[in-house]
Amino acid sequence: MAIAFFQLTVVLLLVDALVTARFGVTTARLLGAGGLVWWAVTLLPLRSYRHRAEDAPLVVWRQHLAALVVSAVYGAVAGPVTGAWLYAVLPLAQALVLLNWPPGVRARVTLAVTALLAALAVVDVHAGASSPDWYQLVFFAVLLPVMTVSSLWWWDVLVRLDRARASEARLAATQERLRLAHDVHDLQGHHLQVVALQLELAERLMPQDPEAGMEQLRAARASVDDARQGTRDLATRFRSVPLRDELANAADLLRAAGTSVRTTVDPGADDAPADALGPVIRETTTNVLRHGGGRWAHLSLARTDGAWRYEIANDVARRGDDGVPDGSGGAGLEGLARRAADVGGALVSRREGETFTVVVTVPDRPTEPAVTDKEAAR
Repeated sequence: MAIAFFQLTVVLLLVDALVTARFGVTTARLLGAGGLVWWAVTLLPLRSYRHRAEDAPLVVWRQHLAALVVSAVYGAVAGPVTGAWLYAVLPLAQALVLLNWPPGVRARVTLAVTALLAALAVVDVHAGASSPDWYQLVFFAVLLPVMTVSSLWWWDVLVRLDRARASEARLAATQERLRLAHDVHDLQGHHLQVVALQLELAERLMPQDPEAGMEQLRAARASVDDARQGTRDLATRFRSVPLRDELANAADLLRAAGTSVRTTVDPGADDAPADALGPVIRETTTNVLRHGGGRWAHLSLARTDGAWRYEIANDVARRGDDGVPDGSGGAGLEGLARRAADVGGALVSRREGETFTVVVTVPDRPTEPAVTDKEAAR
């Protein structure tokens, strides 16, 4: 956008300089229209640059040919009409710096083009172009290639940072998978070795001491139960997503639906109980998508007085007969309230004007949910 704006400024300054220098309104309009065409076709190589691959060739004719041809023709017309060498060379010079030059070559090409434009500007000034409007046009025209390349350089930096973040995420996922594989190997290997020894001992004891053999079988069954519970705990820990990521995912989902989102996350959010608050974040986000007004939402997670406080506020879609949002997910909120109560927390929902807010507070160390008789029997 910055490159397009800067280049459009050069075109407008040229038209202004032509009008001021009394070239005629018709000439100014024609060169201004030609400048707009030149500006429009240079958007093609800009778009190509944004989406190019790392091994892209110097010239992609489908994107660059029109820009090169139009720039050359426009310069060939504008130069003689204005009597300025600078404007005869500038369009083609701008098209050249937009090619997919290697980083080192691009810098040298830009310096050479800038030096050429500066030299031509000096020649034009000595030839009689010395109005204040002309000096302003010269300033922007000479700096156009430098500004263009600096913007492309910033874009390259952002692309590299984005690729680095993606590589880091892939590396983290790979390390997490390796860690899980190592933990499963250690857990199952230990328990299977113990079960094998207990079964072997039971096999030896059965002929002489059946009671002792049965004791070893019961011990082996207990070891199997321990292995199963350990595997279940490991899977639960692996599936859990850090709350910081949960909030980021919720914000991305809301933004994808066209909602303006603001998030406030405590620096120590990684220590928050993800098992307790993760489902709450997902369910309340779904409620906002289903029943919210869709204009804005604010999500926050903060630590206060030995507890974690999650709050989500959003605009109300419409009003029901009882004054609360229609379909505000009452049953869903009741389920979340029970979930929070199971770990010693609480849920509060309220409506203030056109704002609906849900606040969930859970202890820093949530209590274990009570085990029913049926679950204990299992």
